[in-house]
Amino acid sequence: MPHRSRPAALHTAGASKKDILELVRANNVRFLRLQFTDILGINKNVEIPVSQIDHALEGQVTFDGSSIEGFVRIEESDMLLAPDFGTFRIFPWGNGAERVARIICDIRTPDGEPFAGDPRGVLARQIAHAKKLGYTMQAFSSKWGSRSRPRTTRSRTASTRSTSAPRMRSPPPTTSRRSDSW
Repeated sequence: MPHRSRPAALHTAGASKKDILELVRANNVRFLRLQFTDILGINKNVEIPVSQIDHALEGQVTFDGSSIEGFVRIEESDMLLAPDFGTFRIFPWGNGAERVARIICDIRTPDGEPFAGDPRGVLARQIAHAKKLGYTMQAFSSKWGSRSRPRTTRSRTASTRSTSAPRMRSPPPTTSRRSDSW
């Protein structure tokens, strides 16, 4: 019967290519999924065998961008997957002797430039833009308390005021017209 143990929790923030390769070897990873998101927010992936991992970690794996809805035309279809080493995770399920891992990738054009339609790139540009304006972006859990609301705050250096996200307000009560004629 195959060994079914879970890999240790990994913290890969700031990891290097060498760190990822060591984790792959130490945890018997056989396949790596290079994940990315399409323009509609749907996760996509290219799965490669561990023998191709050096190639993948160098950002040299290509895919046909024209096959992904909303990306590019056939004439400009080659896209590169540039891995974000901090997102490397080993899936905790499956056969312990043949693990599968994933790493989230940014999308680049063949000349190495960031692809303008990459949702991760769009988010990064918007966060940088907000930071220039003095805002700090905050993410919240989907399990908000009854009084918790998402908000964007402006740093004290930019302004002393805090801006909350608009609240959903119920419409004002309707007033019925009373007819005094009867």
